[in-house]
Amino acid sequence: MARQHSGLPRVHLPRPAVAFVAFLTAIAAALTTTAAAHADEQVSVAPAVADPVVTGPVTGGAGAPQLYGTTFDLSQVGYQQSEYFMAGTADSYQPVNPLTADGRWTVAPASTAPYTTRVVVDRPKDPAKFNGTVVVEWLNVTGGVDVATTWIQAHNELIREGYAWVGVSAQAAGVNAAKAIDPARYSALSHPGDSYSYDIFSQAGQAVRDSAASVLSGLRPRTLLAVGESQSAFRLTTYTDAVQPLAGVYDGILLESRGGVAPVTAPLSQAPQADVPVPDGLLIRTDLKVPVLTFETETDLLMLGYLAARQPDSAHFRLWEVAGTSHADTYITPVGPTDTGDGQGDVAAFDTLLDPPSTPDPSHPEVSCNTPINAGQAHYVLEAAVHALNRWATTGVAPAPAPRLEVDTSSSTPAFVLDANGNVKGGIRTPSVDSPVATLSGFGQEGSFYCTLFGTTVPFGAAKLAQLYPTHAQFVARWSASTGSAVAAGHIRPADGLALVKAAAGSSVGD
Repeated sequence: MARQHSGLPRVHLPRPAVAFVAFLTAIAAALTTTAAAHADEQVSVAPAVADPVVTGPVTGGAGAPQLYGTTFDLSQVGYQQSEYFMAGTADSYQPVNPLTADGRWTVAPASTAPYTTRVVVDRPKDPAKFNGTVVVEWLNVTGGVDVATTWIQAHNELIREGYAWVGVSAQAAGVNAAKAIDPARYSALSHPGDSYSYDIFSQAGQAVRDSAASVLSGLRPRTLLAVGESQSAFRLTTYTDAVQPLAGVYDGILLESRGGVAPVTAPLSQAPQADVPVPDGLLIRTDLKVPVLTFETETDLLMLGYLAARQPDSAHFRLWEVAGTSHADTYITPVGPTDTGDGQGDVAAFDTLLDPPSTPDPSHPEVSCNTPINAGQAHYVLEAAVHALNRWATTGVAPAPAPRLEVDTSSSTPAFVLDANGNVKGGIRTPSVDSPVATLSGFGQEGSFYCTLFGTTVPFGAAKLAQLYPTHAQFVARWSASTGSAVAAGHIRPADGLALVKAAAGSSVGD
């Protein structure tokens, strides 16, 4: 069991950890200097996309935006939230030529329809703390409501670095759910169907650029990054190949946990418009002019079939595959929504490695898994991915190519190659797999609907922990070294590395 913590642990770090703290400080200073040197290098201007009519901020109804995201008061961290309605006429698209797996498509507008949707904005209260980049998230509707999945996972990085975040209700399910949950607030919303979602997402980005005085309360963005997770990444993948070359609204794209084969792909058009599916094994086109970073967990690679869409890194493409991770985990829920970045979330996340829950969200016991869910450290790497993509989009400095997860393809059923502790070899490494206290997998889960996406955690027994780490100091030293390697590689942010070492130092491992 994990040690009980009250506040950030006041610990005397072993000497390797002290050295690592100094190491992190030096890296942080270097990165800050680099960022400052390039802060004003790029001011992007997008080609013409229809300007929607933006109204708000929206009030009334239940008094707050209908959105599943973080649950703490944003004023605690110097941020504020607002909501706006966005109305206009959107295009659907049709292919000019057959859609091929290389993604080099030519598409054209097919039909038009009026719409009214909404965007939710989280931004720094102090304009001086805005770093100039807006992360525009395609809200996830897998559960039938809008979920800000990437915001939940990466909000600590966004907040401490001064990003603005905009969540877009691009799809009909999110709009319809909002209207059903709070009809007084959302009665004006109207969505014509998901064939129009791609242009709606373009127009949302255009609204952020052209109506910054209202949408961002006067903040002037220099860079727009498009992000989407899971179902949203399926659609954003299609958007990247089909619409980004036409619209050019976004300066960089982060695809988190996309699939590679039907049904975890997104059609270009669908009923009641013409049904236009995309091919299996769809690649990101290599002639894009903006960077694309694809982020994949173990679950995504094999269960969701991304292996069929694996592609080499190129001038504008990077693939990050992260060891020990699953499509959803203990940070997405229950830890992440309440994490204010004060260190308590890092302690709670570490504790789930030792004592993982089987119910992802205690407020929804109907989502109950048969075994403890994955406690891998995907969100730390995702925060580094946001930083890497922003640096790439603003300075042109691409992240170094990352190693791939090791997959045995000698049989008809591909499988991961595992180490002596049962963790996958290769890929981007975190201390949870290089200085492990548990076996982490993106597979093996059973239970109610969605549980298969949460992977598994099998904590080591006391005897194995004692064999691996005879003393607490030895554990912290190994954990610190693993964390330092990940920070040096750019796969964990320095502030997160420090928090990881503190959480390990305050644990009972090796006592």
